[in-house]
Amino acid sequence: AAISACEKGAQWQLALGLLEQMLEASVLPNAITYNATISACEKGAQLQHALFLLSQMPGANLSPDVVTYNAAISACEKEGNSCRGVWQQALHLLARMHNSAVIPDVVTYNAAISTCEKCAQWRRALDLLSHMPKAGVLPNVIAWGANISSCGKSAQCQLALNLLRHMSQ
Repeated sequence: AAISACEKGAQWQLALGLLEQMLEASVLPNAITYNATISACEKGAQLQHALFLLSQMPGANLSPDVVTYNAAISACEKEGNSCRGVWQQALHLLARMHNSAVIPDVVTYNAAISTCEKCAQWRRALDLLSHMPKAGVLPNVIAWGANISSCGKSAQCQLALNLLRHMSQ
C-alpha cells in the first residue's frame, strides 16, 4: 500500500527505498509491489530503474504481466526526449510480451506508438497501428493521434491527412 501511494505521487526514490527495505527485512514482494514500483519509476521518468526492476522479477519467481510491461513501455515513452535506443527498447519489450504469452492491450500499443512518435519513428508507429487490429486490439484516439502527430513531425503531411480521414470513418 505504501509503494502504491508512492506510485500515485510519482515518488520513485521512496518507492525504490521501500522495496529495498522489504528485501532487507526478508519480506518477499509480489508482482503488485513490483508493478507499483516500476510504475513509480515510469512516472518519475526513470527508465533504467524500471528496466532493472523488470529484470529482477524472474529471479524473484514473479512473472511480469501486462501491467508490468505497460509501465515499462510507458517509462520508455517518458524517456522519449533523449531517444537514444528508447524506441527500440519499447519494441523489444513488446516482443518480449509476445514471447512470454502476455497479451498486449490498448495501453501497451499506445505507449509504444507514443514512444515511436516522440522519437520520430513514424514508420514504426504506423506498423504498430496496423498491427493492433490483427492482435485483437482496436486503435483508439490516442493511437491515431500519436500516428498523425508522428507523420506531421516527419513532414509526411499527406499520410497524416490520410490517417485523419481513415480515423473518422
